[in-house]
This record gives sequence, structure tokens and C-alpha cells, in this order.
Amino acid sequence: MESLTLVKVGGKIVEEQDTLEALLDDFAAIEGCKALVHGGGRSATRIATMLGIESKMVDGRRITDAEMLKVVTMVYGGLVNKNIVAGLQTRSVNALGLTGADMGVICSEKRPVVTVDYGFVGDVKQVDGDRLASLIGQGVVPVMAPLSFSKTHGLLNTNADTIAAETAKGLAKHYKVNLTFCFEKKGVLEREDDDDSVIPHITPALYEEYKQKGIISGGMIPKLDNAFDALRHGVAQVTITKASELGKDTGTIVTL
Repeated sequence: MESLTLVKVGGKIVEEQDTLEALLDDFAAIEGCKALVHGGGRSATRIATMLGIESKMVDGRRITDAEMLKVVTMVYGGLVNKNIVAGLQTRSVNALGLTGADMGVICSEKRPVVTVDYGFVGDVKQVDGDRLASLIGQGVVPVMAPLSFSKTHGLLNTNADTIAAETAKGLAKHYKVNLTFCFEKKGVLEREDDDDSVIPHITPALYEEYKQKGIISGGMIPKLDNAFDALRHGVAQVTITKASELGKDTGTIVTL
């Protein structure tokens, strides 16, 4: 089975010109089939402020009312996505920007209200891996924005790590998928204040131990939950590493 590299890159990396340029250079250098998923939360917050729209967060997750949905659609599906696509095209990468609505590739349901009403936020139900694989087979490199699609509610704001994991799962029957989460740290750290304390390998048992000890907490928990879920659904390997280390044998390897 042919290999595919799926890279998820955090908004902080793609929103600064110097780190974006370096990321695009490294991504363009990856050989073979590939796809990219990006965030863009800081840009959304900044543009919302400029438009006089308040950003509301609960436990690090954005409340997306009707006005904020317009902002994230503009920023994620437009500004950030097309900057990346254009940058890749200048590097001779045949990139195509997609939201979940394009060809209906990522279908979701509006998150139900339990204790918090997150508004127009989607929980992914299905990724059309066949359609994505068809594009990739034609030499196209998908660049996925963190927006999914509901036939009932239209576009929905969706966590970029989830988009990456679900896309990896959707492509796993077509490719040997290697999923890499890139952000500003060198990997999962044993000590938050020590950038060199990278945990080289995490299994489910180690993950539970690190959570109980408080070594792994906050935003790293949903990232690793997504990683293990992807592995359980046929993804070959998950790596968490620093964006500047993309393509190198570094970071944290996540396995079952």
C-alpha cells in the first residue's frame, strides 16, 4: 500500500510569515502523497476584534455564534487557507484548498448542548476518503481548513486536530497514513518548562500514567485522544513534533 503523509499544523505556525514560509518549504520537500490540515484561531480572534465581535472561549474551545461563524469561515476557509495554497503553488505543489463542504468531504453534526452551548460547532461523523483519495491520485495535495459541513446547519467550526485525525482515518483504507501533528514544541514534554524533555514514545498505558501524574494536561489531552483514535482506526503512525523538525526523525511517536 502506498504511503501518505498527513500534516496538521497549528495556527500559530501558519499565521506568522517566517514560520509559515519555513513550514511550506519543509512540507513541499516531503516526497510522495501528502495532505495538510491547518488551524488559524489567533487570526480569527484578531479579525473578530477588528470587527467588534467578542471572542468567547470555554476550556480553550471557541463558542461559535452566527457572527463568529462568519469570521471563522472568512479566516479559516479564506485568508489562512488561500495563503497556504498560494505558498505551496509557488513551490510547485499542486495544492487545493478545501473545507468540509467542498465535495461534501467532511460531514458533521452540530454539537448538542450538554453543559455548554458551543453554537455552530461540528462533531465529525464521516470523511469521504474515497473522494479525497481520488483527488490525491490525480496529483492534488488537499489543504484542509478546520470547517466541516452539516446538511442541516451548513458550515460548522471544527477542531483542527479532529479534522486531521478524522481525515487520516478516512484515508487509511487507501494509504498507509503517517499523521504528524506540528506545533511550536519539540513534542510531548515531560516538563512543561523544559523544551528538551521530550517523551520519545507514548503508549495508551503510559498516556494514562502521565495524565494521572499531571505530566500531560490541557490541550495535549485532546490531541493525544485524537492520535490514539486514529491509530485504532487504521492509521499507521502518529508523530507529535515541532514544525521546524518536519520530515526529521524527531518528536514523540504515538503507538498502540
